[in-house]
Amino acid sequence: MQTTTDGSFDMSAAPLRIATLTLKVRDLAGIAQFYRDILGLAVIASGEARISLGIGGQPLLILEGDPALDPLNPREAGLFHTAFLLPGRADLGRWLAHAMRSGVRLQGASDHIVSEALYLADPEGNGIEIYRDRPAGEWQTPSGEVRMATLVLDLDDLRASAGDSVWDGFPAGGVIGHVHLQVGDTMQADGFYRDILGFDVSARYPGASFYGSGGYHHQLAGNVWNSKGAGRRSGNAAGLGRVDIMVRDADHFARIIALSGRAGMQVSRGDAAVTIADPWGTQLRLTPPGSR
Repeated sequence: MQTTTDGSFDMSAAPLRIATLTLKVRDLAGIAQFYRDILGLAVIASGEARISLGIGGQPLLILEGDPALDPLNPREAGLFHTAFLLPGRADLGRWLAHAMRSGVRLQGASDHIVSEALYLADPEGNGIEIYRDRPAGEWQTPSGEVRMATLVLDLDDLRASAGDSVWDGFPAGGVIGHVHLQVGDTMQADGFYRDILGFDVSARYPGASFYGSGGYHHQLAGNVWNSKGAGRRSGNAAGLGRVDIMVRDADHFARIIALSGRAGMQVSRGDAAVTIADPWGTQLRLTPPGSR
C-alpha cells in the first residue's frame, strides 16, 4: 500500500481510482449553486445544459441538466452517495462549521475507524458524504484486512479541530475518494466490480460490499439497503449519469476489456477510454494510463 509522508493513502498510486462523477439533474442552475455554495466547488466550464465543477481547474463533478427528466427514484439502482475526501481533519471541521452557519441539514455523522464522515443530500436527493481519512496504519491490519465500523462521531471535537480558521472553499488536494452505489444484489455486484474490474472486496456489511484498490478501504461500494432486487435503471431518470475511473496500468485496462467481452458485456469505445455498464445499467467510463 502506498502512503504519503503523513501516513495517509496515496490515491494517485491506486490501480483504480475515481476521477469524476456525472449527475443528471432537473434544475441545472440550482444544483450547480448548491455545490458551489455548500461544498465550495468552483465552476470550471459552463454551458446551456452542462456545468463542470472542481478545484484548481481539475473537474470533479459534471452536471448535465434536463428539466424533462423523471425525479430521482430512491429505490432504483444508481447512486447512494458521492464521497468527497478532504485532505485533513481541520478541513472537515471547517466544513462542519460552514454547514452549521449555512443551515445545512445533515443526514448523519459517523466514525468509521477508517474515516470521519458527514452525510447530507443535494436538493434533488443525490446523496453526499464529506469525509477525512485517518492514517492507513490505524485501520489496516498487518494481514492487510480493513477495519471498518459505524460509531458515534464527536461533532464538537471535530468542529474544534479547525480552531479559528474558516471554510473558504473546497481545498487543494481534495478529491472524490469513493462512490457508493445502490445495486440489486451484492453477490452479482461482486461478480462485476471484483471479478471484471479487478477491485478487492475490502469489507462487507450486512447488505453491502466495499471495493478497494491498492490497499485503500474503498473506492467503490454497493449496497441493497434501498434497492434489493432492483432491475436495470430507467434511462430518463435524474440521478447518477456516469462514474469515471482512472486505470493506472495498461495491462489491467486491457484485461478489463477482455473479461467484459468474454462475459458478453457491451463495451463502448470513445477515443482511448471505454464505457461499460454494470448489471443495473450504471455507466462506468474507464480511462487508460496517460489519458484524461
